[in-house]
Amino acid sequence: MRIGLILAEALGGLRRNISMVISVVLVTFVSLTFVGAAILMQGQIGTMRGYWTERAQVAVYMCSDISEKDTCVDGGASEDQVNAVRAQLEGEALAPLISEVTFDSKEDTYAKLVDQLGEDQASVITPDQAFEVFFVTMKDPGQSQVIAEAFNGVAGVEQVQDQLQYLEPLFSALTVATYIAVGIAVLMLIAAILLIGTTIRLSAYARRKEIGIMRLVGASNRFIQTPFVLEGVFAAFLGSVLASAAVVAGVHFGVNGYLRGRVPFITTWIGMQDAAVVVPVLIGIGVLLAALSAGFAIRRWLRT
Repeated sequence: MRIGLILAEALGGLRRNISMVISVVLVTFVSLTFVGAAILMQGQIGTMRGYWTERAQVAVYMCSDISEKDTCVDGGASEDQVNAVRAQLEGEALAPLISEVTFDSKEDTYAKLVDQLGEDQASVITPDQAFEVFFVTMKDPGQSQVIAEAFNGVAGVEQVQDQLQYLEPLFSALTVATYIAVGIAVLMLIAAILLIGTTIRLSAYARRKEIGIMRLVGASNRFIQTPFVLEGVFAAFLGSVLASAAVVAGVHFGVNGYLRGRVPFITTWIGMQDAAVVVPVLIGIGVLLAALSAGFAIRRWLRT
């Protein structure tokens, strides 16, 4: 009977303050959508970083006939220079750091250029002018600087490129975007907390006579507070459910339905299983913050 009375009081409060309840639902929905997006974006960054870190290589470009570096004064790298670099890469000194070394001849490099740029654009150079390249896969990508130090300035070597360094700006930009989403989410959550507190105080003020009667008949503070807390929790729960639905829809239609087919160079994407993990987090955050803010607001009002 007491539970039924508490629920009836909570539902009655929701009906009386329907406009404020809708405001709480919408603010909670927007703020938690940003929270979910930030969590998934950070997960995507971690997935991409792990994938590319494992596959990033250090490229040692040998001099070609069109090279102008100081180490290429004799034009293209000679066969002895190429063999010297190969011997050093396959030697005992670097063996503990390297998991694999592959070599692209001039013909291999030119064929890749044709595949990437098309025959018309690749034709600005001839196969004889293409680079010979050693691709080095490190056991620990964090030690790629060792390769650069070993071969920069060596005769016959034009340059040493760490492929991972070209991905870091992308990861940094995505991380900044995540921080922006988190910042917006925090501001919106603060707005939701304040709005829930205001809604509960207005609801308590509108029912001040009922509260006075409850006190006169000996109702405990907990019994009086519970319907108001449930009002805030219910409104925040609806907003959390809507935010969860938006996150799931974003992954299903935005990631799986659109980005996977439009961004082919990224082969690892977050999926529905990641969205499923985020859903209870969003609902938990919404319900917890609502319960805390509503409980604090009604307790403070009852003391006045």
